[in-house]
Amino acid sequence: MTEAHERKKQPEIVRRALLDCAAQISQEQGLPAVTLQAVADAAHVTKGGLLHHFPNKQALVQAVFHDLLEQLDAQIDELLEDDPDAHGRFTRAYIRAFANADSQGASNWNALPLSSLTDPEMKAMWSDWYASRLARHAETDAGPELGIARYAADGLWLAGLLEYSGVEATGQDALIEQLISMTRKT
Repeated sequence: MTEAHERKKQPEIVRRALLDCAAQISQEQGLPAVTLQAVADAAHVTKGGLLHHFPNKQALVQAVFHDLLEQLDAQIDELLEDDPDAHGRFTRAYIRAFANADSQGASNWNALPLSSLTDPEMKAMWSDWYASRLARHAETDAGPELGIARYAADGLWLAGLLEYSGVEATGQDALIEQLISMTRKT
Protein backbone atom coordinates (compact mmCIF):
# COMPACT_ATOMS: atom_id res chain seq x y z
CA MET A 1 0.00 0.00 0.00
CA THR A 2 1.45 3.38 -0.99
CA GLU A 3 0.91 6.60 0.80
CA ALA A 4 0.10 9.57 -1.36
CA HIS A 5 2.32 12.56 -0.76
CA GLU A 6 0.35 15.28 0.91
CA ARG A 7 1.57 18.82 0.75
CA LYS A 8 1.09 20.73 3.97
CA LYS A 9 -1.46 23.48 3.43
CA GLN A 10 -0.18 26.97 3.98
CA PRO A 11 -3.22 29.21 3.57
CA GLU A 12 -1.46 32.46 4.54
CA ILE A 13 1.31 31.87 2.01
CA VAL A 14 -1.24 31.08 -0.70
CA ARG A 15 -3.33 34.14 0.20
CA ARG A 16 -0.22 36.36 0.10
CA ALA A 17 0.73 34.96 -3.32
CA LEU A 18 -2.77 35.62 -4.65
CA LEU A 19 -2.71 39.22 -3.41
CA ASP A 20 0.76 39.83 -4.83
CA CYS A 21 -0.10 38.31 -8.20
CA ALA A 22 -3.34 40.28 -8.47
CA ALA A 23 -1.50 43.51 -7.64
CA GLN A 24 1.24 42.74 -10.16
CA ILE A 25 -1.25 41.94 -12.93
CA SER A 26 -3.13 45.15 -12.14
CA GLN A 27 0.08 47.16 -12.30
CA GLU A 28 1.41 45.61 -15.49
CA GLN A 29 -1.77 45.08 -17.49
CA GLY A 30 -4.49 47.12 -15.84
CA LEU A 31 -7.42 46.14 -13.69
CA PRO A 32 -9.46 44.49 -16.48
CA ALA A 33 -6.68 41.88 -16.82
CA VAL A 34 -7.16 40.83 -13.20
CA THR A 35 -9.31 37.77 -13.79
CA LEU A 36 -9.69 34.93 -11.34
CA GLN A 37 -8.05 32.52 -13.79
CA ALA A 38 -5.14 34.87 -14.54
CA VAL A 39 -4.44 35.36 -10.83
CA ALA A 40 -4.78 31.65 -10.06
CA ASP A 41 -2.39 30.80 -12.91
CA ALA A 42 0.15 33.42 -11.82
CA ALA A 43 0.03 32.16 -8.22
CA HIS A 44 0.22 28.52 -9.33
CA VAL A 45 -3.02 27.51 -7.65
CA THR A 46 -6.27 26.22 -9.02
CA LYS A 47 -9.17 28.56 -9.58
CA GLY A 48 -10.95 26.61 -6.84
CA GLY A 49 -8.01 27.29 -4.53
CA LEU A 50 -8.34 31.00 -5.25
CA LEU A 51 -12.09 30.86 -4.63
CA HIS A 52 -11.40 29.30 -1.25
CA HIS A 53 -9.73 32.59 -0.25
CA PHE A 54 -11.78 35.06 -2.29
CA PRO A 55 -15.36 34.28 -3.38
CA ASN A 56 -15.20 36.54 -6.46
CA LYS A 57 -13.10 39.08 -8.32
CA GLN A 58 -14.54 42.01 -6.39
CA ALA A 59 -13.52 40.46 -3.06
CA LEU A 60 -10.02 39.81 -4.44
CA VAL A 61 -9.60 43.36 -5.75
CA GLN A 62 -10.88 44.83 -2.49
CA ALA A 63 -8.47 42.63 -0.53
CA VAL A 64 -5.59 43.87 -2.71
CA PHE A 65 -6.68 47.45 -2.12
CA HIS A 66 -6.89 46.83 1.63
CA ASP A 67 -3.43 45.25 1.51
CA LEU A 68 -2.06 48.29 -0.31
CA LEU A 69 -3.55 50.55 2.36
CA GLU A 70 -1.76 48.46 5.00
CA GLN A 71 1.51 48.82 3.07
CA LEU A 72 0.95 52.56 2.85
CA ASP A 73 0.31 52.64 6.60
CA ALA A 74 3.56 50.80 7.26
CA GLN A 75 5.54 53.17 5.06
CA ILE A 76 3.94 56.23 6.65
CA ASP A 77 4.63 54.83 10.13
CA GLU A 78 8.32 54.39 9.24
CA LEU A 79 8.49 57.96 7.95
CA LEU A 80 6.73 59.26 11.06
CA GLU A 81 9.36 57.62 13.29
CA ASP A 82 12.15 59.38 11.40
CA ASP A 83 10.64 62.86 11.76
CA PRO A 84 11.38 64.66 15.04
CA ASP A 85 9.17 67.71 14.30
CA ALA A 86 5.63 66.98 15.50
CA HIS A 87 3.82 69.77 13.60
CA GLY A 88 2.88 68.44 10.15
CA ARG A 89 4.62 65.09 10.69
CA PHE A 90 1.80 63.01 9.20
CA THR A 91 1.46 65.33 6.21
CA ARG A 92 5.20 65.13 5.48
CA ALA A 93 5.08 61.34 5.72
CA TYR A 94 2.02 61.25 3.47
CA ILE A 95 3.70 63.46 0.86
CA ARG A 96 6.89 61.41 0.94
CA ALA A 97 5.04 58.09 0.77
CA PHE A 98 3.18 59.11 -2.37
CA ALA A 99 6.20 60.82 -3.89
CA ASN A 100 8.24 57.64 -3.39
CA ALA A 101 5.53 55.21 -4.49
CA ASP A 102 7.25 54.07 -7.67
CA SER A 103 10.77 54.02 -6.28
CA GLN A 104 9.70 52.08 -3.18
CA GLY A 105 8.13 49.26 -5.17
CA ALA A 106 4.63 50.45 -4.43
CA SER A 107 3.84 51.06 -8.05
CA ASN A 108 0.81 48.84 -7.53
CA TRP A 109 -0.75 52.17 -6.61
CA ASN A 110 -1.74 52.51 -10.23
CA ALA A 111 -4.93 50.87 -11.40
CA LEU A 112 -6.33 50.05 -7.98
CA PRO A 113 -6.49 53.57 -6.52
CA LEU A 114 -8.04 54.80 -9.73
CA SER A 115 -10.67 52.11 -9.31
CA SER A 116 -11.54 53.57 -5.95
CA LEU A 117 -12.90 56.59 -7.80
CA THR A 118 -15.68 54.53 -9.35
CA ASP A 119 -16.11 51.59 -6.98
CA PRO A 120 -18.28 52.64 -4.03
CA GLU A 121 -16.85 50.06 -1.62
CA MET A 122 -13.23 50.89 -2.45
CA LYS A 123 -14.06 54.59 -2.32
CA ALA A 124 -15.44 54.04 1.19
CA MET A 125 -12.32 52.06 2.17
CA TRP A 126 -10.09 54.94 1.03
CA SER A 127 -12.28 57.57 2.71
CA ASP A 128 -12.35 55.62 5.97
CA TRP A 129 -8.58 55.10 5.87
CA TYR A 130 -7.90 58.77 5.17
CA ALA A 131 -10.39 60.05 7.77
CA SER A 132 -9.03 57.72 10.46
CA ARG A 133 -5.44 58.85 9.79
CA LEU A 134 -6.43 62.51 9.92
CA ALA A 135 -8.31 61.88 13.17
CA ARG A 136 -5.30 60.06 14.62
CA HIS A 137 -3.04 63.00 13.74
CA ALA A 138 -5.51 65.85 14.29
CA GLU A 139 -3.40 67.40 17.02
CA THR A 140 -0.36 67.80 14.76
CA ASP A 141 -1.82 67.93 11.24
CA ALA A 142 -4.97 70.05 11.30
CA GLY A 143 -5.29 73.27 9.38
CA PRO A 144 -5.76 74.40 5.81
CA GLU A 145 -2.05 74.71 4.94
CA LEU A 146 -1.45 71.05 5.73
CA GLY A 147 -4.61 70.01 3.90
CA ILE A 148 -3.50 71.94 0.83
CA ALA A 149 -0.11 70.23 0.94
CA ARG A 150 -1.72 66.76 1.10
CA TYR A 151 -4.14 67.55 -1.73
CA ALA A 152 -1.30 68.92 -3.85
CA ALA A 153 0.67 65.71 -3.20
CA ASP A 154 -2.36 63.74 -4.39
CA GLY A 155 -2.38 65.87 -7.54
CA LEU A 156 1.32 65.29 -8.19
CA TRP A 157 0.84 61.55 -7.76
CA LEU A 158 -2.15 61.53 -10.12
CA ALA A 159 -0.37 63.68 -12.70
CA GLY A 160 2.59 61.32 -12.65
CA LEU A 161 0.33 58.30 -12.90
CA LEU A 162 -1.48 59.75 -15.89
CA GLU A 163 1.85 60.96 -17.33
CA TYR A 164 0.58 64.45 -18.01
CA SER A 165 2.45 66.43 -15.41
CA GLY A 166 4.99 67.90 -17.82
CA VAL A 167 7.35 68.25 -14.87
CA GLU A 168 10.87 66.85 -15.14
CA ALA A 169 11.99 64.60 -12.28
CA THR A 170 14.15 67.38 -10.86
CA GLY A 171 11.21 69.78 -11.09
CA GLN A 172 9.00 67.28 -9.29
CA ASP A 173 11.59 66.97 -6.54
CA ALA A 174 11.49 70.76 -6.13
CA LEU A 175 7.68 70.69 -5.96
CA ILE A 176 7.80 67.97 -3.30
CA GLU A 177 10.31 69.95 -1.27
CA GLN A 178 8.06 73.02 -1.57
CA LEU A 179 5.13 70.97 -0.27
CA ILE A 180 7.29 69.70 2.59
CA SER A 181 8.28 73.28 3.43
CA MET A 182 4.57 74.18 3.64
CA THR A 183 4.23 71.73 6.53
CA ARG A 184 6.75 73.48 8.75
CA LYS A 185 5.85 76.22 11.20
CA THR A 186 7.50 79.52 10.44
